[in-house]
Amino acid sequence: MTSLFDPIQIGDIQLANRIVMAPLTRNRASAGQVAAPLTAEYYRQRATAGLIVTEASQISPLAQGYLDTPGIHTPAQLAGWRQVTDAVHAAGGKIVIQLWHVGRISHVSLLPGGAAPVSSTNRQAKAKTFTANGFVDVSPPRALRDDELPGLIADYRQAARNAIDAGFDGVEVHAANGYLLEQFLRDSINDRSGPYGGSIANRSRLLLEVMQAVTAEIGGGRTGIRLSPLTTVNDAARDSDPQALFNHVVEQLAPLGLAFIHVIEGETGGARFPADAQPAFDYAALQRRFPGAWMINNGIDRSAGLAAVANGEADLVAFGRPFISNPDLVRRLRDDAPLNELRADKLYGGGAEGYTDYPVLADVVAA
Repeated sequence: MTSLFDPIQIGDIQLANRIVMAPLTRNRASAGQVAAPLTAEYYRQRATAGLIVTEASQISPLAQGYLDTPGIHTPAQLAGWRQVTDAVHAAGGKIVIQLWHVGRISHVSLLPGGAAPVSSTNRQAKAKTFTANGFVDVSPPRALRDDELPGLIADYRQAARNAIDAGFDGVEVHAANGYLLEQFLRDSINDRSGPYGGSIANRSRLLLEVMQAVTAEIGGGRTGIRLSPLTTVNDAARDSDPQALFNHVVEQLAPLGLAFIHVIEGETGGARFPADAQPAFDYAALQRRFPGAWMINNGIDRSAGLAAVANGEADLVAFGRPFISNPDLVRRLRDDAPLNELRADKLYGGGAEGYTDYPVLADVVAA
């Protein structure tokens, strides 16, 4: 029987175990949206994870949506991330970066020249973001023109190349949680006509063209994607037929030879099986359509993670907040040891406190 603690090969990446550190926004980038030296220590401490997926990192200046989040589009940003990847690899870990474009979940104060956020639509989201002035309503977006989309796809492709140049083992494309690619996917947001609006095939087009570009640049075996079929965060009302939409998306992704698909089950940070999702979403139907590694996420505890892998419901299990407060989470899960309590007031911004100062289990002295 397969165990959560068994090694696994995903695409071109060999992992020591099936425990994944989920992407966790920490808002601690330094000037220029550069991953700081303290960030290298943070990830190094957690390198016993089979795989680390970094915090979401913007692919271009126009992709940023929150204060002090790191980017992967300037030489300084690549140099900052190189410190992180070197530290993780020296500790025996594997790490991929999550490539991010927030779309309409942004504010003019965060964007070059006070530019408007961009999206599939010009409708403003009923959502807030964090700026130098605290939490504020996101700004009204403008709808991207069809002739702008090749440049956007090129930004994803270049960001993937930058990631490999910075020493990452691969990338995860963020197509979840109501950000740009999902703004194109869902008919609750995408009100376009033309080749990128209307039908499921058209609304999926941008995501698939991004994934084709990224895999052409760095290989499918070093590429993953994050999806969230049911989440409604960031004013992303569910698609009118999420099962048909995501069945199509996964069927089209399957030939690309991706290393993994990372699925947020249910509401991000909420119920894995929302009572209002009727009929119930069939995640197994997606998994059957994909030949690569299947990663699940959303409030999964030790017992659920063990069962999911043992039963073949997942190849990988992503843990989020437990990894913040437990750098040695893999050991704690293996030993069924108690977990440190999370200091929620230290999640976003700041320095070492609540970031790199959580205790690890005392070393066990051999008898």
